[in-house]
Amino acid sequence: MTTAELADLRRAIEQLRHSVSAVHSAYGDAPGVRRLVNDVERLEIDAADLASAEPVRHGHVPEHVVVPDTPLDETMFEDADDEGLGGYHGDRS
Repeated sequence: MTTAELADLRRAIEQLRHSVSAVHSAYGDAPGVRRLVNDVERLEIDAADLASAEPVRHGHVPEHVVVPDTPLDETMFEDADDEGLGGYHGDRS
């Protein structure tokens, strides 16, 4: 994100903060208003995180991880319970 984009984002968040402040004046400390105030604070935190983050390079291909589709070694699961089925304690064959 460029400096100009960050400045635009901060300006938009400040405008939103001003609007939420007006809503707070009209509706008081209602649950919806508290959530809006929290959302604006979260946006400010996220914008600050982005300002210090390394931008993603366009065209950069992430590391390719190969996950084999061959069957797993059944001995890995010999003493394991089948979660969600109440624990299976019999022959698996």
